[in-house]
Amino acid sequence: MFEARGRLAKILLQLTLTIMVLPYLFPLITMVQGSLSGQGWRNYKITLGVSAVPLFFRNSAIIAAGTIAIVYVCTMLAAYGFSKLHIRGKEIFFWMILVALTLPEVVLLTPLFATTIKMGIYNTYWAVILPLAALQIPFAVLLTRNFVNGIPDQLFEAVRVDGASAVRTFWYIVVPLTRPIAAAVLIFTLIGAWNDYLLPLVFLQSPSEQTITLLPQYFIGQFSDDQTKVLASAVITAIPEIVAYLCLQRLFERGLTAGAIK
Repeated sequence: MFEARGRLAKILLQLTLTIMVLPYLFPLITMVQGSLSGQGWRNYKITLGVSAVPLFFRNSAIIAAGTIAIVYVCTMLAAYGFSKLHIRGKEIFFWMILVALTLPEVVLLTPLFATTIKMGIYNTYWAVILPLAALQIPFAVLLTRNFVNGIPDQLFEAVRVDGASAVRTFWYIVVPLTRPIAAAVLIFTLIGAWNDYLLPLVFLQSPSEQTITLLPQYFIGQFSDDQTKVLASAVITAIPEIVAYLCLQRLFERGLTAGAIK
C-alpha cells in the first residue's frame, strides 16, 4: 500500500485529503449549527417528542434489516458464482446486472407502482424492501466479485479434491473470508435503505408504516416551515448510520481496499 515517508509528502497528502473532505464537511457543520439555532437543544427535544418517532425508527430498522438480508444473500451467492464457478455465459449475465446501475430510482416509479399494486404488497414493507434491494445488488455484486477474485483458486481446488460440494465450499470458505467486503456491503446498503425518501413516500401511505426520513414533514406545512426542527430531524436520522460505520470501520476499509487492489 502507498505510504508517504517524507515530511513534505506527508504534509502534501494531509493537505490534499483536507481539501477533499471540506466540501462534504461544510454542509454537515451547517446542518448541525442550523439545528441548534433558535431554541438550541430544545429543537431536538421537541423533535424527539413527536409521538411517531419510535414507530418511524422501528419501520426504518425493519426495512433496512430486510434490505440488508436480501442484498447480502443475493450478492454473496452471485459473487461466488461469477468469480469461481464455471457457468456458461456468466460474463453476459454479469454485465446485464451491471446495466441496472444505469437505472435511476425515479424512472422505475411507474412500473414499480403498477407491480406492487398487482402483487398486493402496496403500503407494506415489501413494497420498499424489494425495490431497494434490487437497486443495491448490482453495485454490491461488482464490489464483492472483485474481492472473491482475490481468494486463491488453489484453495477452492483443494476443498474440491476433498469432496466438498459447491454449497459447503460457499459456506465454509466464501462466507468467512468475505467478512470485510460484507461489512462494506452492509454499510452501503444500510445508508441506501435508511436514507431513502422517495420509495417510502410513494409506497407507504399509512402513517403507521412510514419511515424516519419522513419525520421532517411534521414541521413543514401550509402555514409553518420550521427549518430548525427539519435540520434536527436530519441529524437524528443520521446518528444510526454513523454508529454503524464506526462499529464496522476496520472491516469496511479492509473490504474496499482489497477489492480495489484486485
